[in-house]
Amino acid sequence: MTQESTEIVASEVVVSTSRPSISSGAGRFALILVVLALGLMAWMWWASNQRAQQLEQSLAVRLDDFNTRTQETLTIAKLAEERSVTLAARAEMLEQRLAESRGQQEALQTLYYELANNREERIISEVEQLVIIASQQLHLASNVRSALLALQTAESRLQQLNTPQVIPLRKAVGQDIQRLQALPTIDTVGISLKLEGLADSADILPLVSERHPKATALATGPSLAGNTWQRLGAEIWHDLKQMIRLERVDRPEPPLLAPEQHFFLRENFKLRLLTARLALLQHDEATYRADLQAAEKWLAAYFDLREISTNNALTTLKQLSASTIVIDLPDINETLGLVSKYKLSLERSPGQEARS
Repeated sequence: MTQESTEIVASEVVVSTSRPSISSGAGRFALILVVLALGLMAWMWWASNQRAQQLEQSLAVRLDDFNTRTQETLTIAKLAEERSVTLAARAEMLEQRLAESRGQQEALQTLYYELANNREERIISEVEQLVIIASQQLHLASNVRSALLALQTAESRLQQLNTPQVIPLRKAVGQDIQRLQALPTIDTVGISLKLEGLADSADILPLVSERHPKATALATGPSLAGNTWQRLGAEIWHDLKQMIRLERVDRPEPPLLAPEQHFFLRENFKLRLLTARLALLQHDEATYRADLQAAEKWLAAYFDLREISTNNALTTLKQLSASTIVIDLPDINETLGLVSKYKLSLERSPGQEARS
């Protein structure tokens, strides 16, 4: 009985001495886990903070770029508005000149009825009116065709007179007609329609940043159809080639644009074409060429030149940029002076004095 109690006491002592070592090892392991967890959490916090800073910097750069482009757009829009106001003022001036021309026409028509009994004076009055109309069409509207038609009509009227005094006048009118016929023709309407067509196509022209690689189909021929191993090898080779895409770039790639920036790019491109159209109507060749060259530069830099539509638009822009919209118009004031001098000589003739 004493031996058994002694063994029980010894076992309790062994158990009591082994428990502290086990609890101490578990505590150390837990402490290591806590330290590792805290270190991992600190690293994750630092990494997320770095990503947030990088994202904030990227957003700030894009916001500055967006504000810059918006300011450029507003500036161009303001310039277009100022040109529209200038064009409206010029149109109003032309309307005033047209009203004055109508008043002159009515006055000359009244004079025509008053001089109906004198054939020569009537013809010279008609010629004077026609030469005045030709001069106004040249210097106010730059309309060569209308001026040429008026001078040709004046020449046909002068053919009805056979007096020696009319020969210098007919010679001057003929020279003016030849100078107008030698002028190059400017298709203002055709150029304006081409600019309008380019502006309408700006929304569908592909951008470089929208370019996607085109998948190529695996070519299967009669030689690969019968051999399973060759067909399998060809498919594996095709898959390997699809992993790597080589592309030759002969120009520096433009920066990638965000989807919202595509809209502003296309709108700025169309705005350049519209301002060039206004410059065409105003016969402002410097502004016309500057706007077309800027549009051509944007088209070559940001649009995909591998597409046929983009190449066609670029070719059209180059042709329009090379077109001449302003020509040196001849001065027919000398002819008008000869008509006025001839008319004054008729008014001072003896027959006129006798009638007065």
